[in-house]
Amino acid sequence: MKTLFVTGASSDIGLSIIRRVSGEYDLIWAHYLHWSDRLDLIQAELGEKIHWLQADLTQPEALGAMINSIRDSGMEPDHIIHLPMPKVFTQRFLKTPWKDFEAGWEMALRSAVILLQAFLPHMQKQKSGKIILMLTSYTIGMPPKYQSAYVTVKYALLGLMKSLAVEYADKGITFNAVSPEMMDTKYIAELPHLLVEQVAASRPEGRILTVDEVAPTFVYLLSASADHITGENILIS
Repeated sequence: MKTLFVTGASSDIGLSIIRRVSGEYDLIWAHYLHWSDRLDLIQAELGEKIHWLQADLTQPEALGAMINSIRDSGMEPDHIIHLPMPKVFTQRFLKTPWKDFEAGWEMALRSAVILLQAFLPHMQKQKSGKIILMLTSYTIGMPPKYQSAYVTVKYALLGLMKSLAVEYADKGITFNAVSPEMMDTKYIAELPHLLVEQVAASRPEGRILTVDEVAPTFVYLLSASADHITGENILIS
């Protein structure tokens, strides 16, 4: 059986990816923090194929319990998509407390490390696997001002991806990242409206990206066509 694990599956991009690839998998583990009506809808669409796992990734006990649930099922993931990150907001560095850096560190980076250390042995044993991390266009070129906590964690994830791509290159496991520009999702709710308008005005279409313009890149990286692509941070612009 072919199995996919998506962390942050309840996000706009997570739901879009799952809908697009559901036909390629026998089982999809889908992590969420808060339940919503949208999850009821996709549950009705996919039925027993999708299995929801609730966990606060900043809590080690909850993260460990989620890992154990998957292991106990005997259906460890063949592919992993890692999406979680605290909402981005603008704040000057001198007014950014360490807890804001730590929140992203725990939710996005520490959880990725622990999950990969748990499930890479399975992929290594079967000599195949795909891991995709959600980054940001800010990791390519210069980032905007006043987002130091967000950008720092995303660069840490980029370093993790690059390091593991090298380490596992001869083991049939690929590591890649997708780095979109600003997307029109609930994730950017904390950003000033003027900033969103400025980004939209800077793009040829006069708007920011949609989820439907980003999800296909994840779909491609999960496919057999991307079996020999690893260590890449793909810009969606």
